[in-house]
Amino acid sequence: MYIRSVTGGRRNVIADRSNEDKMVDKFTAPDFLPNFVDKYRELPCLWQVQCRDYSNKLKRKAALEKLLELMKPVYPTADITYLKAKFGSLRSTYNRERKKVQDSLRSGATADDVYVPRLWYYHSLHFLSDLTEPRPSLSILPSTSAEASEVQPGPSTQEEGVD
Repeated sequence: MYIRSVTGGRRNVIADRSNEDKMVDKFTAPDFLPNFVDKYRELPCLWQVQCRDYSNKLKRKAALEKLLELMKPVYPTADITYLKAKFGSLRSTYNRERKKVQDSLRSGATADDVYVPRLWYYHSLHFLSDLTEPRPSLSILPSTSAEASEVQPGPSTQEEGVD
């Protein structure tokens, strides 16, 4: 959100954007992001759905506060909403790169043609890959021809009213 001052005009808007860009650059800096991701990994109640504390709002908020303390030196005006948005962005970027890798593997590409992720922090977010595994699918169709012959269709609605 950018607010234009009546007297300052466009200069203040540009200054605000450049300050925010510097904060984003500090967030993804190689000396900050790995520590931040490691701390996030240590708090499974924030990312692991199977964790028993995942549904506990108080424990999740306490964990977010710990991460926020780590983030305050880089982005002093950060709040929990900003923190959630940042990790949402990191997760979606990771998932996009992971999908590219999986698609290249599925395409039958040779080892030389497999997509190599461009994100320098891709491997540090690999713990999130367990969360993106597809669920086993359920099929209502019979899997074998023997099962198909056992299934007999019931009477249709047209046949019932022919009496």
